[in-house]
Amino acid sequence: MIIGYTTGVYDLFHIGHLTLLKNAKGLCDRLIVGVTVDELVLYKGKHAMIPFSDRAEIVRSIKYVDAVVPQYDMDKLAACKKLGAQILFVGDDWYGTDKWKDYEACFAKEGIKIIYFPYTKGISSTKITEALQSARGWVDGKENSNIGEHHLNNRE
Repeated sequence: MIIGYTTGVYDLFHIGHLTLLKNAKGLCDRLIVGVTVDELVLYKGKHAMIPFSDRAEIVRSIKYVDAVVPQYDMDKLAACKKLGAQILFVGDDWYGTDKWKDYEACFAKEGIKIIYFPYTKGISSTKITEALQSARGWVDGKENSNIGEHHLNNRE
């Protein structure tokens, strides 16, 4: 049985996420997905709009995903070893970087293959967040207009 592993924040789930999971599942028998916990998202200098438990449930509900585990740190090699994964799936935005060349050597020593998938051009959770903030008149995640305040005050 071939076990594959991939990780992500999976905030504002979009077609790029789905495509990665679908392609990964096509190359392994069991796909385990690490969903980044809120504390690690903050450590990476970002803020998830959707809480960890909701993001994990969304990913768990995808038919290509066999199991979801929390991702508490950035050590993908340790996670792969712990889970018995023979393949790590990542986006090709990392391909060829010095950091990932080093990772490839470390993973190869453990018999774990890294497969890079094409990054979905033009879509990301960050871009979706920025578009929502702009459309809603938000600055740093907070509403910045009387229209927004009026809308909030008139909710039923």
